[in-house]
Amino acid sequence: MPSLLGIDNGLTVTKAVLFDTDGTVLSVARRRVPQSIPAPRFVERDMDGLWRATAEAIAEAISRSGRPAADIAAIAATAHGDGLYLLDEDDRPLGPGILSLDSRAGDIIADWEKDGTADKALALTGQRPHLSAPSALLAWIRRDQPERYARIGAVLGCKDWLTFCLTGHVGTDRTEASTSFTDVNTQDYSRAAAELYGLGRIFDRLAPSAHSAAIIGHVSDEAARATSLVAGTPVAAGLHDVTASALGIGAHKSGVMGVVAGTYSINEIVSDKPLTDPRWFCRNAIEPGQWNAMSISPASAANYDWFLDTLCQGEHDKAAAGGPPIHEALAGDIEAAIARPSSVLFHPYLFGSPHGGASSGSFVGLHGWHNRGDMLKAVLEGIAFNHREHVDALEDGFPYEQVRLTGGISRNAAFAQMFADILNHPVTVTATEEAAAWGAALCAGAAVGLYNSPTDDPRDLDAISRTFRPDAERAAAYDRRFAVYRDISEALKPHWAKLEALGDRENGQ
Repeated sequence: MPSLLGIDNGLTVTKAVLFDTDGTVLSVARRRVPQSIPAPRFVERDMDGLWRATAEAIAEAISRSGRPAADIAAIAATAHGDGLYLLDEDDRPLGPGILSLDSRAGDIIADWEKDGTADKALALTGQRPHLSAPSALLAWIRRDQPERYARIGAVLGCKDWLTFCLTGHVGTDRTEASTSFTDVNTQDYSRAAAELYGLGRIFDRLAPSAHSAAIIGHVSDEAARATSLVAGTPVAAGLHDVTASALGIGAHKSGVMGVVAGTYSINEIVSDKPLTDPRWFCRNAIEPGQWNAMSISPASAANYDWFLDTLCQGEHDKAAAGGPPIHEALAGDIEAAIARPSSVLFHPYLFGSPHGGASSGSFVGLHGWHNRGDMLKAVLEGIAFNHREHVDALEDGFPYEQVRLTGGISRNAAFAQMFADILNHPVTVTATEEAAAWGAALCAGAAVGLYNSPTDDPRDLDAISRTFRPDAERAAAYDRRFAVYRDISEALKPHWAKLEALGDRENGQ
């Protein structure tokens, strides 16, 4: 019986997931991939180390599945989008990979905003450049590491590096290709886009682009030895993880708002026309003639994880000793806090925001009688408020009938209900294990003819979904709180840079 391998690499963990062709998860294997922060605002990882960890996860997933590797009909990868993974002219890693949490290019973005480059980029490419865009990072390397810039042989995304390691083929797909250098109207690479950023030299080094469900290589003998895969297994181009997550929950279609509450606040909708706006990226969807409008920021569930790691160590220790999982241990505190009024608000900008690189997180309205539950409720509420900012922006350009929510935190029913109340719209949570990896597997299956297309999901999505409907009274209360939340974030904007300057002086910068 054929199976499909979906590889999903996030910012801290790389996963290999084997699926039956009906979408059933056969096995999952994970490996943590260390990040390196060699200087403030630098977030990197060792490229060879990433491949070794991924190869180990693949081998373990095959072993745990109980099926022979020969049953794997095809493979596709997805991974964090944006960031930068470079090869030299000998196809070896050219320095560490740069993650999408990196913000070293802040001054370059500021200059592009001032000199009109950002406005020209929006008109040409459908998006303004941002901190971790390949355009900004390449411009930083050109300026600060000219010797490295001169040695660039290929410009890749993260999942393209993994595909290269599997096959020896340098390539990417349409969704990843559109992160910086495609013409929003033609959906193809544009030399004018590279030249706009002063990066004309690297245009011919951009990885060739293919359809996400196109076979672009086969598992090499070397990769087969490292992974226990069968040499010659087809490998599809794969796709950007934002798109993969939406595809995996049935949200990569017109009229459906896909919401991913993960490390990033991801909010996206497919359209049949390239509508541009500074509040979203207009990038390639999987199919030609369709676009994926994405309004995103690094301001979602990573704030929740930070809170748990920083202020809930006791529950972590109990869980490690065999006690209840930390999410279950805190569920009562969250539900009690949601049920009572509170003045506490939280802006989930610990790792970035929709408002620029100088923003920072904050609790406001906090008093001595508040407890950890009140703070945790405010964190969850702030995450949902940030998603609402993005969804409200997209709603100005794209009508939608349905909201589909995914991300580990969405498994908490109280949080999913909070989302429905804050968006004032029914929210559907699909019981999808490993949504992004399943999105990649759908591309792999379509590549070898097991599905008619990547959107030909064999599952009965209605049967595995639960819809949370907004409560009118709670929705009205959240509207009032959201208005105050927005007012405070606007009031803080002039002060964020001053706060950052205080921190820079403390760090001797």
